[in-house]
Amino acid sequence: MSGDGPERGPGGLVSLAGDSSSAEVSPRAASLRALRVRGLDLVEPTTRAVDPPGMAGAVLVPWPNRVAHARWRYLGGEQRLAVTEPELGHANHGLLAAHDFTVRAASADAVTFTAPVNGHPGYPFDLDVAVTYRLRPDGVDVATAFTNRGALPAPVAAGAHPYPRVGAAPAEALTLRLDADAFRVPGPTHLPGPPLDVAGTPYDLRAGAPFAKLPRHSTYERTTAAPSRHRLSAPDGAAVELRADEHHRWFQLYIDDALDTDEGPRRAVALEPMTAPPNALRTGEGLHWVDPDETWTVRWGLRLV
Repeated sequence: MSGDGPERGPGGLVSLAGDSSSAEVSPRAASLRALRVRGLDLVEPTTRAVDPPGMAGAVLVPWPNRVAHARWRYLGGEQRLAVTEPELGHANHGLLAAHDFTVRAASADAVTFTAPVNGHPGYPFDLDVAVTYRLRPDGVDVATAFTNRGALPAPVAAGAHPYPRVGAAPAEALTLRLDADAFRVPGPTHLPGPPLDVAGTPYDLRAGAPFAKLPRHSTYERTTAAPSRHRLSAPDGAAVELRADEHHRWFQLYIDDALDTDEGPRRAVALEPMTAPPNALRTGEGLHWVDPDETWTVRWGLRLV
């Protein structure tokens, strides 16, 4: 990265700017807190709070979503994670959701944050995590890289928690098209059941569905590994597209009725790209094992289309 560096705001907020786009990214959870293209907001702006409200824009590593009872097994022994969702007894949103990343490199239109993952109870591995945001004229590209600094292969998964938005259009006016052919319904403790085919069900969003018909909380899955595109559209034809690489086969859809945005409480749609489903440390599903000295990188982004 080269050129003039980005501006720094309150709480270390990093402001990026291009010819037609801008973004604000916080070191807290390396979270995307604002994104605008040609004056249109593409995510719910949450720049006033240090902690991302509703995990808005947060990077979720080294696993997304929940680990049931904050326990899993490794090499025949039980690993006990810190309980971060005490009302349900789970470990939620990985290990860095409340952590400040460090700015490693920056230019006017790009920034890379880094943070170590080590010394955490229940996760006996040593990782470096690097998250890079790079502005485009029509949006932003995001890359998350895991480098294993330890002596053991490490199980990892990546997630992000954006709340896409289409300018000033209220969530109730939006339509979502989700390129996924299976779904899982969360149970009473928010852990999902087995995958089911979306065909012939109200969960089939492949052709698009209005906000009123969207599930409030569900895990979606692509049963084949391939890059994907998912679109949130406004009545005037403007749309935001979430693009994800072939590693992101799972997507968490969540409706927040009162997300604390810079404009006050707003109903908002979270669409979370994930490289593994909820409870992956226990089930092993979707985990990627990073060998010592290996780096594994995954990518997603948002576009105005």
